[in-house]
Amino acid sequence: MSGSSQLVLPTSTSLHRLLNMPGALLDTTMDQLRTLLTVHETRSALRAARALGREQSSVQKQLDTLNRNFQQLCGEPLVVKQGRGKDVLFTPTGESLVELARDTLAEWLDGIHECRRKLGTTVTVGTTRYMLDTLAKAWHHVADEFRERDVDLKVVHIRTKDIWTKLETREVDVVCGSVVTRAGAGWERPEFDVIEWRRGGLALLTNLPETVVGDRVRVPHLRSLPLVVPGAGLIAEFLRGWFGPDYRQGLDIAAEIDEIQYGISLLRSNLVQGAMIVTSGLGVVASNNELREGGGLRVVELSDDSLERLVGVFARTDELSKHPADHPLNLLWAAFRSEAPAQ
Repeated sequence: MSGSSQLVLPTSTSLHRLLNMPGALLDTTMDQLRTLLTVHETRSALRAARALGREQSSVQKQLDTLNRNFQQLCGEPLVVKQGRGKDVLFTPTGESLVELARDTLAEWLDGIHECRRKLGTTVTVGTTRYMLDTLAKAWHHVADEFRERDVDLKVVHIRTKDIWTKLETREVDVVCGSVVTRAGAGWERPEFDVIEWRRGGLALLTNLPETVVGDRVRVPHLRSLPLVVPGAGLIAEFLRGWFGPDYRQGLDIAAEIDEIQYGISLLRSNLVQGAMIVTSGLGVVASNNELREGGGLRVVELSDDSLERLVGVFARTDELSKHPADHPLNLLWAAFRSEAPAQ
């Protein structure tokens, strides 16, 4: 691979101690920690062995070794058998070591992933549910080369509210999703590169009669309607942009939801009389009677001249620029660009 990368590992004491262990000892220690966590989760050496695909005797031997070592170190074993067929009991020392093991393994895996990312052997893409097809189209362009170069594509589900945080903390390299932007404005966050897929507005799904809500509603009129709203995410960002951070105080919120399917079912049941803000794309699907859960609901245009939804692919500008063109991240970025609709 052309170009060079500086390998930077997390600086925690626990990780450095692990890295400085001889290879065989490191493997044994990490395996023991994994076994301990599995026993803690399953509460049984037998169930842990099944989960790990091992013999029960192997798991029990590791437990006995850990028990013996910590009995000598701390004066207390990690687990206590309670009789045949009963769950094992973790002592306070055992519970403490489980927490340490969980943190150490997570940190170890994060450290390995960060090393692989810096070397270009792992590219992590965060995507919302509705952008998986976008990733699939780009993936076809690079799949063969990634396989030849042994580059892993890691895909993680991401929620709209977490897009910027996940990019800023470098938990993901690329995000496929939707953000709120000013209507008609250019891209206003130079720290991130964007490939625009499309821009669009919002609509309302409602069970209210036409005498209350016609075919078109302007944003100020939302104050007079009972609303079904999510607690976070894209729609919450629109509401915050329209009505300020304390928007809940100025709106009639009939119900707060965690997912759109629940909101649709709630309106359809008529337990709540009101309207729910959705993306215009979902509104089109509903108006074409293609939304199974939305039968009986009307679609109303939501008119707004101030904000719009930008659907696209996002990455950190500095991350793209510091790598050569043949770096896997830039190859994937170019693949996204080749699939982007003509603007």
